Amino acid sequence: MDKIVIEGGVPLSGAVAVSGSKNAALPIMMASVLTAEPVIIRNVPRLRDIATALTLLGHLGVHSRWLGDHTLELCAARIQSHEAPYELVKTMRASFFVLGPLLARTGRARVSTPGGCAIGARPVNLHIRGIRALGARVQLRHGYVEAHAERLAGARVWLDTPSVGATENIIMAATLARGRTALENAAREPEVQDLARMLNAMGAKISGAGNHVIEIEGVERLHGADHTIINDRIEAGTLMVAAAITGGDVLVRGANAEELKAAVAKLQESGVEVTPEGDGLRVRRTGAVRAVELRTLPYPGFPTDLQAQMMALLANAEGTSVITETIFENRFMHALELLRMGADIAMKGPTAVVRGVPRLCGAPVMATDLRASSSLVLAGLAAENTTEVQRVYHLDRGYEGLDSKLRSLGARIERVPDRGAS
Repeated sequence: MDKIVIEGGVPLSGAVAVSGSKNAALPIMMASVLTAEPVIIRNVPRLRDIATALTLLGHLGVHSRWLGDHTLELCAARIQSHEAPYELVKTMRASFFVLGPLLARTGRARVSTPGGCAIGARPVNLHIRGIRALGARVQLRHGYVEAHAERLAGARVWLDTPSVGATENIIMAATLARGRTALENAAREPEVQDLARMLNAMGAKISGAGNHVIEIEGVERLHGADHTIINDRIEAGTLMVAAAITGGDVLVRGANAEELKAAVAKLQESGVEVTPEGDGLRVRRTGAVRAVELRTLPYPGFPTDLQAQMMALLANAEGTSVITETIFENRFMHALELLRMGADIAMKGPTAVVRGVPRLCGAPVMATDLRASSSLVLAGLAAENTTEVQRVYHLDRGYEGLDSKLRSLGARIERVPDRGAS
């Protein structure tokens, strides 16, 4: 098992390109189950989660091949299994997204309830309620969701909360349903919009993606398509915070200002310069970081997936910041590790009070989830002395070569075998 070793204190400079979006790629890969024809997906990041998804799809009978470093061809000409087993689903929650496509294409699906990062319960009740509204018969047995339907039927579906995963699963199921589906209080994230573009390229009839109401007119069949994944806004935000936390000057190529509007606003409020330049955003900090108040919200609000990174930045701010996490109930686990580095953070329920300190101090720390791992890497970039981040397999689930990208900007960072790991 590897660990990442960082000698902090180097302002980052230069230009770096953002990879394709993991959170867009995974549901789009699952959508390949909806057609017997090949689909080509471009700008796919080479990540641990992508490899897990390919293993799951292969178990179902989907043939895959890489046509280049980041171009993937998938073909589900014949579905060989209707089950997504626990051993494949437990490591990645997005595996549950196969439920809707598998049910719509074949009329049955048996999918294990998911695992993934330990950041909260994240129940699947909204997914189940949605496919039940489309006419599926659903049972929960022995940790599996078992669903059957000769053909799904369009319906009005209301989501109690705008869940991204439930929105995507229900959209995919509804593409082959009989009649019209109106999905209300739907998630508006760019990744949902990207999935809708891919499905429409496959012959689906989806309108309203990016709004609170999405309408899907079911079709008899879908066909192959060629689609390019959007860039990863969370990786872009992480690289922007890396520039800010080190007092650097970095052009993040492929960063989309509109998709990152809330994050850009908070960075600017904290004293960081963020300006459009070419095909990306230039991030520069010359003065002190200022304290801010931050609340995570569904898109277009501040992303929960950037909360941990901002906490690392605000740990060095002048004054006291308040961070409120409204999406997941257990997403301050990184704070305990930041305390080991000298941060002053007090947590109560969904709120963290972050009192800025002059400088963090390097220490051995342990990543507990995907975004926590990037938070600790960023903290290490700004800390005195050496920081060792263990359990970086979490990082590899969602970032393509983050250590290499940071090193290209001047960071003293390397990946080494962790001989003390069990």
